[in-house]
Amino acid sequence: MKPRRCLRQLSTGEAVRLLNYRCNHGACRQRCSHFQGPVAMHPQYPTPLVPESKSHLLPSPTEVLHCYHFTLFHCTTLNASSTTMRFLVLDLLGHQIVKLFASWLSLARRRKKVRDTGKVSSTLDILDNRTGRQYNIPILNNAIDAKYLQAISADGDNHVKTRPVDGLRVLDPGFQSTAVTKSRITYVEGVKGTIQYRMYSIEDLFEYHDFEEVAHLLIWGALPSLERKLSLRNALNEGLKPPALVTETIGRFPADAPPFSMVLAGLAAYAASDPNSIPTAANRPGMYQGDDVGVIDEALVRTISSMAAIVALVYCRQRNRVISAPDPQASFVCNVLLMMGFVDDETNKPKRTVVESLERLWILYCDHEMTNSTAAFLHVASTLADPISCCSAYVASGNGPLHAGAVDLAYKALVQLGTPDNVPGMIADVKAKKYRLFGYGHRIYRTVDPRTKFIKAMLKESEEHGRQNPLLAVALEIDRIASTDPYFTSRNLQANADLYGSFVYMALGFEPDIVAAMMMLSRMPGVMAHWRETRGMRHRMTLCVVHVRFKGYC
Repeated sequence: MKPRRCLRQLSTGEAVRLLNYRCNHGACRQRCSHFQGPVAMHPQYPTPLVPESKSHLLPSPTEVLHCYHFTLFHCTTLNASSTTMRFLVLDLLGHQIVKLFASWLSLARRRKKVRDTGKVSSTLDILDNRTGRQYNIPILNNAIDAKYLQAISADGDNHVKTRPVDGLRVLDPGFQSTAVTKSRITYVEGVKGTIQYRMYSIEDLFEYHDFEEVAHLLIWGALPSLERKLSLRNALNEGLKPPALVTETIGRFPADAPPFSMVLAGLAAYAASDPNSIPTAANRPGMYQGDDVGVIDEALVRTISSMAAIVALVYCRQRNRVISAPDPQASFVCNVLLMMGFVDDETNKPKRTVVESLERLWILYCDHEMTNSTAAFLHVASTLADPISCCSAYVASGNGPLHAGAVDLAYKALVQLGTPDNVPGMIADVKAKKYRLFGYGHRIYRTVDPRTKFIKAMLKESEEHGRQNPLLAVALEIDRIASTDPYFTSRNLQANADLYGSFVYMALGFEPDIVAAMMMLSRMPGVMAHWRETRGMRHRMTLCVVHVRFKGYC
C-alpha cells in the first residue's frame, strides 16, 4: 500500500489541483468562474496557469480570503460521512493560505522598495558665477525638476521678480538627456536588456497571457479577471464595425495608394462621423481632462477599435476585397484577422496557430516607453484634443524612415540584395558610409533587444510549418556578419526587433506593405495607457499601480 503523505508536504500545485477537483461541481463552478491565478484557478484548467516558481503572479489578499471563505462555505455543506475529508481540505487550505500570504507580503515588500526610489536620494549644488548665488536642487530618480532652474537668473537678488522664461534654460535637441514625464507603465532597462509592463516581465507575459490580458494590464494597471477580460473584449468588438463614411472614404483611394495615407484619411473620417467625441464640436472643452473616468475609458476603447477597423479596411482596399463582419464571440486579434480575410478555406475562420502567433507578437510590441510616435500622440493630446485625432500625429510619426518606416526600407533593401551572396558587398558599402543599414541599432539598448529571442523562436516555428520567407536567409546573413564584425560590435549595433518582427508577419501571410500599419495597431494599448495616465487617472484607479520611472524619447 502506498504510504500516505502529510498534507503539509504537498506542493502548491498539488494543493491547487485538489481544490480544483472540489470546485468542479456545478454550483461551485459559477462561483469560481471569475477567479484566475496560480492558486485559485478557473475550473476548466486541471493544472495551474503558471508554475509554482512564478510567485510574482499572485492574487491579492482580498481574492485569497474570498477563496478561503467560499471553500469554508462549501465544506460545511458536505454530509456527515465526509467529515474527515472536510477537515483535511480545511487544514490543507489553511496551510496554503499562510504560504500564499507570505509570498504576497514578499512581493509587496519588493514593490515598496521600488516605490521608495522616488524619495530624494541626493541634491545638486549649483554656483552661478555670474551672480555668486548658490542653489541647492533635489535629485529624484536620477533627474532634477526643470522648475528649479527657472529660479537661476542673472538678475541676482531680483530673480524672483523676473519671468520664468528669463531663468536658466536647458538646450537639449532631440530630448536626448531630458525626461519628459513620470510613468508607472513600462520599464525598459537598456543596459541589461529587460522590459517590464507594470512590473511584470515581458517573458512571463509572453508565455502565460494573451493580448487582451496584457492590454488590460497596461491600461488599467492589473491583469483582468475573466469577467473583466470578456467585458473588454465585448467593448472592443462592438467598435470594430466602421461607419459608412469611413468605408466610403478609404474606398475612394486607389488600391496602390500608400497605406499610411489611407489610415490618416480613415482617422479623419472616423472623427467626422462622431462630432460629439470632439471637444470643440461638442462644446465640451474639458471632456478629456480627467473629470469623468467613464468618458476616458470609453474613448480609449473606441480608439483602439477604430484603428483596427481602419487597418482592416486599408488591407482589404489594397486587395479589392470586401471587409468581413467581426464575430462578437471571438477575441480581438481573431476579429482583426477575420475582417482582413485571413481565414481558412474549410472553416472560414482564422487558423488557431496564426491567431496565437499574432497574439504573442503583439504582446512584444504592446508598449515600449516614450517612443517618438507615443510622444507625438501625447503632444497633441496635451491640447485636450480627442484621441482619434491624436492618432493622426501618431501614425504620421510612425511612418517616418527613422521609426516604423525603417522596416519598409529594410525589407526593400533585402529585396534588392536578393541572395546572401550579395551581403558582403553591401556591408562594405555600409562601412564606407555609402549605404545606410536600416533595421539595425536602437537608441535604448546597449545589448541585444530582449524581444529578439522570442521573435527568432517564432521564426523557427514558421520554418517547421513550411512558411519560411526566402529573404530571411539574407537577413540572417547580415545578422551573422554584423554580430561578429568589430565595426558593428564596437558601436553596439544589433538587429532591431521590428526587423525580425516583419518576417514573422510575412511568415504568417501578410504582405510587406501592411506590416508598418499592423505594428502601429499592436502598439495602441500602450499609447492609450500613456494617454489615460496623462489624463490624471493614476490617482483615481481602483487597480494596483506600481513602479515609477522617468522616461525620455527614444
